[in-house]
Amino acid sequence: MGVKTSLILVLLTMALTASAPIATGKKTTSQEFPAQHDEQRRALHAISRLTFGPRPGEVQRVLATGVDKWIDQQLHPEKINDSALDARLASFRTLRMSTREIVENFPPEAVIKAVEEGKQPLPSDPLRRAVYQDEMDRLQEQEQRKQDANLSTNEETGNSVKSSDSAGVERREETRDYDSGAEQLPKLPPEQRVKEILAMSPRRRRALASSFKGARSSDFLDGMTAQQREAVRALDNPQKVVVNELLESKILRSTYSERQLQEVMTDFWFNHFNVFIGKGADRYLLTSYERDVIRPHAMGKFEDLLIATAQSPAMLFYLDNWLSVGPNSDVANGVPKNSERQWRRRYRRHSVSVKQAKGRRSGLNENYGRELMELHTLGVNGGYTQKDVTEVARVFTGWTLKEPRQGGGFLFDPRMHEPGDKIVLGHRIKPGGEKEGLEVLHMLAHHPSTARFLCTQLAMRFVSDDPPSALVDQMAKTYQKKDGDIRDVLKTMFHSSEFWSTASYHAKLKTPLEFVVSAIRVTNADITDAMPIAHHLQNLGMPLYGMQPPTGYSMKGETWVNSSALLGRMNFALALTAGGLKGIRVDCERLLPADPPTDAHQVVGELEESLLAGEVSKQTEEIIVAELDDPKISQHRLDDPVRLPNIGLLSGLILGSPEFQRR
Repeated sequence: MGVKTSLILVLLTMALTASAPIATGKKTTSQEFPAQHDEQRRALHAISRLTFGPRPGEVQRVLATGVDKWIDQQLHPEKINDSALDARLASFRTLRMSTREIVENFPPEAVIKAVEEGKQPLPSDPLRRAVYQDEMDRLQEQEQRKQDANLSTNEETGNSVKSSDSAGVERREETRDYDSGAEQLPKLPPEQRVKEILAMSPRRRRALASSFKGARSSDFLDGMTAQQREAVRALDNPQKVVVNELLESKILRSTYSERQLQEVMTDFWFNHFNVFIGKGADRYLLTSYERDVIRPHAMGKFEDLLIATAQSPAMLFYLDNWLSVGPNSDVANGVPKNSERQWRRRYRRHSVSVKQAKGRRSGLNENYGRELMELHTLGVNGGYTQKDVTEVARVFTGWTLKEPRQGGGFLFDPRMHEPGDKIVLGHRIKPGGEKEGLEVLHMLAHHPSTARFLCTQLAMRFVSDDPPSALVDQMAKTYQKKDGDIRDVLKTMFHSSEFWSTASYHAKLKTPLEFVVSAIRVTNADITDAMPIAHHLQNLGMPLYGMQPPTGYSMKGETWVNSSALLGRMNFALALTAGGLKGIRVDCERLLPADPPTDAHQVVGELEESLLAGEVSKQTEEIIVAELDDPKISQHRLDDPVRLPNIGLLSGLILGSPEFQRR
């Protein structure tokens, strides 16, 4: 590209590794932002913490509403009209499906095998039926390849190897001519297009679906209903449709929702109660987990959120509690034959051998008990012991699932539950089946250590990486007084002097998600396909729903500061503003006034005002201005002296600056 970004990268690394906020050209005369002191900075600070970043004109809109009134509005998302976002998400049908409906429409391998074995019928709907047939064909082809590989390594089966090679040639011949026919399909009316696809063999359909790339995919799917588009995409990989719609919706919600604080809190609590999308059935369970468990409780009572996560199929599957069996339970010590047959059927449906099933269902699993106290409630120094972990694990035996890979929900199975008293944190839990777990969750939700741990985490997200103890104490007091009401805790924080202190201004480094979404929002970019953005987040080290350990992603800036990561951010910014990212349109010239200045230095000033609210350090200013000497940026021509500099590249450099990396 020819742009000299090395100096900016050095400045970026130095500035972001510094403990103090970046110094900007605007001076601060007070330790706080009282109402009479620079209301614009108060608005910008509130927006930077309660949202994924300001959009063009956002500061002015908040000022017109009043900063405090706007904060109160964000604390009550149910009163905010979000119909524009709803329209963007309307085509993603999986977002409104139950888990069972998702499994039925986009079948995992376990369902396909059940159909193959005659345990489940093929769907009658032609589109869904085609998806099932293609998946059956794919599994059969995989099995054939395994057989081919085994035969090819057996020196005594030369004739069989030849037969296998012939079968491979036959498969290639079946799919060889799909391309010529596929080129004509986009020219047909949508309904006729779908009929032609359904008339193909499963192998040809899969070859066609796997060829969809970029513009070709858009042309091919143009005019189809949402159901038809999803089904056609599912011909190649049903699971991918479910995952991609969840990923895209995350980006679209963060970018376009008017209920920004709710989305920030949904992201916060999902990270707090992290579940990894790459673990088996959780690919199908996460849609409901975020929609029905996290988002509705994001600003309610913490105990309600805690119970909802504890009984969530996604969490039960992720931390293996659905397999946890009390050592002295009926299941561990012998069950009637009819129940044994039920167990055999249950585990075979999940591709688990009877031997494995017996081993798993006879053991106590402490994963959830440990993470419940260490990560979800008390914190690592919250006063619990290993004995408490074991006792909590015993309490939650029997909290299991009805057919997780079939989309089943929470089930308490008394046959798996450990009998007898349990002692948790010095409290005796009397035998009560499922009620034992609810009693422990209530006790943990109201524990002083939980109040302090949660408030520390919230203050870390909204105030600073090392939040003041006085603020945490104040928030924890509200938590205990208001029965763990998250909204009241947030109010306490947002009205505190620590939140409005100059020390917290620009003190937080954006995570990759916050950086990417804030760049899209501030440039008023239009997302037409969010999947490329999801891929960029993966390249930046923060794949959506992709944190495998239960710790979730770190909120501390030091985690995200290294030369490779910062170079990745700079490259993203430059590609975004240069129009080089697929699936997103941006017009950087709209960042300038209707009658833009002709002087290049004034253009830089206007862009800094639009993208950074004018708050740029002297060092950054000097480096960006120096880039005007680059012909590819200045675009200076003797025959066109009023020619504007390259707005896209200048905007990208500003988005890559230290000032934009912080919020």
